[in-house]
Amino acid sequence: MRIRSLGVIDDAVVELSPGFTAVTGETGAGKTMVVTSLGLLLGGRADPALVRIGAKNAVVEGRIAVPTGGTAIRRAEEAGAELDDGALLISRTVSAEGRSRAHIGGRSVPVGVLAELADELVAVHGQTDQQGLLKLSRQRQALDRYAGDAVAAPLAKYAGAYRRLRAITTELDEITTRARERAQEADMLRFGLEEIAAVEPRSGEDTELSAEAERLGHAEALASAATAAHAALAGNPEDPEGIDAATLVAGAHRALEAVRAHDSALAGLSGRIGEINILLRDVAGELAGYADDLDADPLRLSAVEERRAALTQLTRKYGEDVDAVLAWAEQGAARLLELDGDDERIDELTAERDALRAELGGLAQALTDARTEAAERFAAAVTAELASLAMPHARVSFEIRQTDDPEGVELGGRTVAYGPAGVDEVELLLAPHPGAPPRPIAKGASGGELSRVMLAVEVVFAGTDPVPTYLFDEVDAGVGGKAAVEIGRRLARLARSAQVVVVTHLPQVAAFADRQLLVEKTNDGSVTRSGVKVLEGEDRIRELSRMLAGQEDSQTARAHAEELLATARADA
Repeated sequence: MRIRSLGVIDDAVVELSPGFTAVTGETGAGKTMVVTSLGLLLGGRADPALVRIGAKNAVVEGRIAVPTGGTAIRRAEEAGAELDDGALLISRTVSAEGRSRAHIGGRSVPVGVLAELADELVAVHGQTDQQGLLKLSRQRQALDRYAGDAVAAPLAKYAGAYRRLRAITTELDEITTRARERAQEADMLRFGLEEIAAVEPRSGEDTELSAEAERLGHAEALASAATAAHAALAGNPEDPEGIDAATLVAGAHRALEAVRAHDSALAGLSGRIGEINILLRDVAGELAGYADDLDADPLRLSAVEERRAALTQLTRKYGEDVDAVLAWAEQGAARLLELDGDDERIDELTAERDALRAELGGLAQALTDARTEAAERFAAAVTAELASLAMPHARVSFEIRQTDDPEGVELGGRTVAYGPAGVDEVELLLAPHPGAPPRPIAKGASGGELSRVMLAVEVVFAGTDPVPTYLFDEVDAGVGGKAAVEIGRRLARLARSAQVVVVTHLPQVAAFADRQLLVEKTNDGSVTRSGVKVLEGEDRIRELSRMLAGQEDSQTARAHAEELLATARADA
């Protein structure tokens, strides 16, 4: 793994052993940057504050061997990555402005792809993970992970039923909590529909009535105009001496008819005058009929205005015109049917909810039973591991309990609270010595004991759900003496089946490593390419002496360091 411009590291190469690698160095030398670098390669959060001051970006490049046939290599190939002799070349760049880029096998990929690969390739644990183990939700997750399909299968069925129940409950709550609003809406719709039905408007009626009102309002003027126009065209019976247009045109037609045989031009004009004469008589007849039919009855005008007022009341409330009012009525009737069906829908949803709650109770019981069985095996395995970590009398157990809730699901004659992961609260208990009552590890475990419990849990996981690489960042915090030796021994045993990388301050742990890396700063406070080196022979004894006594040249510390190395080699 090559690291450039990350934290105190200017440019360094970290070569990890296939077995157990211990990373040591003075406090602040940059050991944790090794963990941070691997975290970035595996999709960790990109913090621009990690970029070395004065640099434009930080770059981490790594070569990771990938198990053949696993989901990691399949996911990498789906992303377009190419393998290099069975290994993936991964790089991650973080700019000082906060932008992040990732590449796998020469192909740019979303950072999320790195995180997907991490699940199968590396298990990272540090002091924050120890604190996380104190949370009940994390303890339940750890138990479920250990149980595997025994819990995963019933949990999947439970989760599906839970999601359906939540959806139904949400819909039911929405309908019932809005019952008043929906009732008010239904009343408003009924009132509007009744008001429209009472008027019984017809499509286009408002336009028709407007035209009729205009005609009736000017009936006298219209009749007078029609009569005058008729007299001008066809004559006035009361004035037989008057001259009208029809008489004049008829005279013109007769004059031309007498001579049309002598000139085709006059014959054509005579025909056209004849057409005018016919048109005049038709128009005169229609004017006479219009005047006779025109209704000047004020009662009819009053009725029309009343009808128009009734329609106007509707258009003010429900639409711009009568057609819009009729459209509102159609939509309102459909909505009213929907609202009136709420009671029936509530009954349906309530019945379905109760059935799902009963089903969920049965699934929750199956999930609880599976967890209870797995908890006994898990606790026994962790207890056995603690015996090899200088806690021979410690006992680990799980308490699986439920909380009463009248709104919950039925479980064994009780009504208990439920959530997306079931009804169980899972708590890891520790009895550190005989006679001590089991207590939650958050209250009953010291820092050193918590570190060993965390390591024991991870070792148990390694036997059931192994990954190729384990990274521990000061998982031995708060531990010393014989317990530290046992932790080193156990990590060495774990390294027989997986790659183990440990950032540690403890010489007892570092002595068991197959390779020890020293991270040290230069005089200017940076870690350069030569600042991460493999310790062998005399150099390793000097570093272990420093870790033991703070003095590389102390003869007592050297003797102790040599003894630690001899003990580790003998154990191997």
